[in-house]
Amino acid sequence: MRAFDAVLFDVDGTLLHSRPGILNTFAYAFRQMGLDPARIDCTRYLGPPLRWSFAQHFSTEAEVERAVDFYRTRYAQVGMHECSPFPGVAPMLAALRQAGLYLATATCKPVEVVTPILEEQGLLPYFDRVGGASMDASVDTKTAVIAQVLTDPRLAGRRVLMVGDRQDDLLGAADCGLPAAGVLYGYGSRAELEACGPRFLAGDCAELTAWILGRGASAARADLL
Repeated sequence: MRAFDAVLFDVDGTLLHSRPGILNTFAYAFRQMGLDPARIDCTRYLGPPLRWSFAQHFSTEAEVERAVDFYRTRYAQVGMHECSPFPGVAPMLAALRQAGLYLATATCKPVEVVTPILEEQGLLPYFDRVGGASMDASVDTKTAVIAQVLTDPRLAGRRVLMVGDRQDDLLGAADCGLPAAGVLYGYGSRAELEACGPRFLAGDCAELTAWILGRGASAARADLL
């Protein structure tokens, strides 16, 4: 029997393999700010909020905002196009929509940034709402993003699940009183996700779909082929 009526999805590392564009853009921004990206483990920043990431290297708000501007300008020109959906993502979203679930994103990318990416990748029509960060710092953490999405009156009384690939996703869900599932094909490790107490860890989209819909994995996998 189905346990959820709505699903909130992280985007980077959960729906989209966006690692190349993100890492290339971080490298560009750090070079513009006078740092050598070869000396920085940019993989740490696959998932966390942008301002938090740059604050690990710059001590003033002005420097952080300057780095954010470099990043966003370059990402809009080049980085946003260096991504693709993970295998099975579109069929998974289609199956969940067909089953009548409410679908939304909950990403630390600003809504203005993620919307054209989802459109370019053909995923935008699956979502009832594109939830994301603000361009300023007012909605800048995963907890704040999820909390904002939950204000949608269409979610009143619904059983909501958060799905993501990093600890920020699962901890943000816990902060908002939501259960969470983790995906193992993304950018977080099993150890990172298990430490956050997920309800389920999915190896691929077929497993995730089956679990959300309360069905056997083999049946879900057949539907997604």
